[in-house]
Formats: sequence, structure tokens, C-alpha cells
Amino acid sequence: MKQTTCGSSLLYLVPAILLLSCQVTLASGDGVMDRISGAVEPFDPMQVESAYILPVKTVRAKKSSQGGTFRVLARKDSISRFRCSVCHTDKSIQVRNGSLFTHADIKINHGKEEDGLSCTDCHNEKEKDYLVGKKGLKVDFDHSYQLCGKCHFRQKSDWVGGAHGKRVKYWAGERVINNCTTCHDPHSPRFKKRMPATFSLPLDE
Repeated sequence: MKQTTCGSSLLYLVPAILLLSCQVTLASGDGVMDRISGAVEPFDPMQVESAYILPVKTVRAKKSSQGGTFRVLARKDSISRFRCSVCHTDKSIQVRNGSLFTHADIKINHGKEEDGLSCTDCHNEKEKDYLVGKKGLKVDFDHSYQLCGKCHFRQKSDWVGGAHGKRVKYWAGERVINNCTTCHDPHSPRFKKRMPATFSLPLDE
């Protein structure tokens, strides 16, 4: 008889202890949901980060648009003869017409004939591994768009906003676009005229 009374007492005692512990937990604000909401930041659909690693080298543009920051394809990795300072040292050049042996493949056709550019208009004479602007601005080759935009400012404005050039990676997250020199040969930037690859037939009326 005593064992039955003791067992029935335990049946009432255990739920009472559990109920009391739940009330203490809720009162302290340290419940499971409170911990989850405190540890996880609210999801912002406009701040999507891609989980994929870029297959090409990029640099963050030193210019931002209304859509925020963006990345540009790096330039130096695609220049076969970079670094320039490997050959362009302080030593005097001993051969005649040395540029014909090294840069004969470069034809400068940039600007109007009476106001065409020369090598030193863009290339830094003192620091060969950099470009240079008219006012002495030192420009990294990876950020060559800075130099292009000094003259082609309208195209640069369109490029920053996404209306000029090409977006090559990512619609979600930080966009990646071509550098100016990815499409345009800096020494001869104008595209040759050509016939369209396809054409449209007139619609039947």
C-alpha cells in the first residue's frame, strides 16, 4: 500500500518540476528561440554573397556605382611582357632602334592624326610598371580604366553604370565586368568595321 502511494506521488511531482523549470526559462528570456534569434542576423535579400570562387583574377574597382561596389578583370596577368621594369632598367640602351626588336608588333593608332598619342602619353617614364595621366597620376595596369576615363569620360560613366562594356560574372552579389583593355587594344582601340554576322528579314504584312 505504501509503495502505491509513493509511486502516485512521483507521478504528480515530476510534471510539477518540469513545469517550474519551463517557467523559469521563459522568464529569463533564455529559451531556444531567443538564442536562435540572437545568434542569427536577419536575412537581407539584397546582400547575397556568392559561394563560388572566381575562376579569373579580379580587382575591386576604385569607383562605385548606384548598385554599390563592383569588380574588374585584372589586366597585368594578360600582359605577356609584364613587368616592364625587367627590361626597362636604368642602363643605357646600346642598340639602335631597340623598340623594333621588342615592340615592333605594336602599332599606335590612338587619337586623331594631328593629336595622336605616343608611348609616354600613357606609360610612366620614371616607373615603368605603371601608367601615368596627364597631371602625373600614377595608375596601376589593373586599374587602367582610370586612365582611359580621363579622355573617354562619357564612356567611363556608362561603363561604371553598366551600360558600356560587358558583365562577365554574377547576377547575385558583387558584379564582375570587363576592364576597358579587355575589349579594346589600348594602342589601337577603335574596332574595325565589319558586316553583321546575321540579319533580320522583314516581317510579312
